[in-house]
Amino acid sequence: MDILKVTDLKKYYETGDIIVKALDGVSLSVKRGEFLAVVGTSGSGKSTLLNMMGGLDTPTEGEIIIDGQSISGLSRDELTILRRRKIGFVFQNYNLLPLLNVYENIVLPIRLDGGKVREKDLDDILDFLHLKDKKYEMPSHLSGGQQQRVALARALAMKPAIILADEPTGNLDSRTSQDVMGLLKISARELGQTIVMITHNEEIAQLADRIIRIEDGHIVKGAVANV
Repeated sequence: MDILKVTDLKKYYETGDIIVKALDGVSLSVKRGEFLAVVGTSGSGKSTLLNMMGGLDTPTEGEIIIDGQSISGLSRDELTILRRRKIGFVFQNYNLLPLLNVYENIVLPIRLDGGKVREKDLDDILDFLHLKDKKYEMPSHLSGGQQQRVALARALAMKPAIILADEPTGNLDSRTSQDVMGLLKISARELGQTIVMITHNEEIAQLADRIIRIEDGHIVKGAVANV
């Protein structure tokens, strides 16, 4: 069953007399529990695609359906609610709040949405990501890999329909990158989590279930990675 479907997605920008086609008719679907990597060079359109799928930007044309719901025509408030409840984000720069400890950073989206923190579920996620002994540490006391795991824990805690990962290993060394990718893959396999990751790193992308390549706003190649 498809958890995410993108149909004929376009994003055009006008720069003077020039029209820049950041996305030009992209269509794809992602099945529940799949780990998809979107690969492309800088300026290829992959970040624009991720922003469209996450409701962070509005397409010029096209439709995006997340967990059976079209996000076209939703108001800003409705999009905010959808992002909190349906989408987990993992960013390259972690986006942790420096004045909050690990626990507070993870539960913040739940509290903003008025939800109840299930401590047992949270402890299970911390244990799964090897963060239980860091529960009350401040972000500044953590390594880059640990901070990225906290960002993943924050995304998982909301139990979203899909996790969108934006260059999640971009600031990590090669060994830590492999560790984080391993955790993403395990999240998809053992927790039934759906993950879409954008990356320029071909080696990292090979750890996904499927790879889509995007260049100049078009999907130019699809391939199934070794799993």
